[in-house]
Amino acid sequence: MMGQVITDTLLAVRNLSVTYPGDDGDVRAVRHVSFTLGRERLGIVGESGSGKSTTGRAIMGLVGHPGRIDADELRLGDTDLRGLSERGFRQLRGKRIAMVLQDPKYSLDPVMSVGRQIAETHRSHLGSSHRDARRAALKMLEDVHIRDPERVYTMYPHQVSGGMGQRVMIAMMLIAGPDILIADEPTSALDVTVQSQVLAILDELVRRRGMGLILISHNLHLVSSFCDRVLVMYAGQVLETCAAGKLGEATHPYTRGLLAALPRLGHRRAELPQLQRDPAWMADIA
Repeated sequence: MMGQVITDTLLAVRNLSVTYPGDDGDVRAVRHVSFTLGRERLGIVGESGSGKSTTGRAIMGLVGHPGRIDADELRLGDTDLRGLSERGFRQLRGKRIAMVLQDPKYSLDPVMSVGRQIAETHRSHLGSSHRDARRAALKMLEDVHIRDPERVYTMYPHQVSGGMGQRVMIAMMLIAGPDILIADEPTSALDVTVQSQVLAILDELVRRRGMGLILISHNLHLVSSFCDRVLVMYAGQVLETCAAGKLGEATHPYTRGLLAALPRLGHRRAELPQLQRDPAWMADIA
């Protein structure tokens, strides 16, 4: 699935931190994260609570009060996202950068047909007529490999399966033609067969459109086979960055510990490996 990576920078992140106030002082959920994204597939992996999703939400301007975002650089193309108003973010979301969340049933409007929701996104960002928006929505449903898009257009979120709902969300997020898609655990609620189908659709659309993709996941097998590069996060910081195809050669003890915990077919273990954490990993960002 690996292809040539076009490296022109779509997103630049430098020293991004997200802080929440706590009873015993500030809590930093993201600590000095830096990376760039070109027209490629970038995986962000780590345990639950490592800051993966918060990083994605910070880029989207979705960290609510009283959370605070700080960065030396947070740039989408030529747009500085630092200090951008909510109105400014609303103009960017969907049209230039979009985010697919883990479970579509929490993201779709339960009282509006899925087709209308996709069409509304097209009308909102591109100012199209009802007819053109409907036509574009039907075409987008075809692009995410939904059979009989006319029928699915009229269905409500509770009438679609988890896999179809995730395809609908992908269609909605891509219909306005964004340059970047952030996919936050887009397949974790799906069975293995449907996971493969959804990832194949994402891969096809990202490649065809020349987009940048950030895939947030705790599944090392998935990102190593699907992505071009991988960031490994721990306690809000990036510990290691490597080519996805060389993830097995990672050198940081944390990454090695995650890899050692992966199950292997035909490999029996007397004991499950335990991840040994070193306080020194936090020393340089305290």
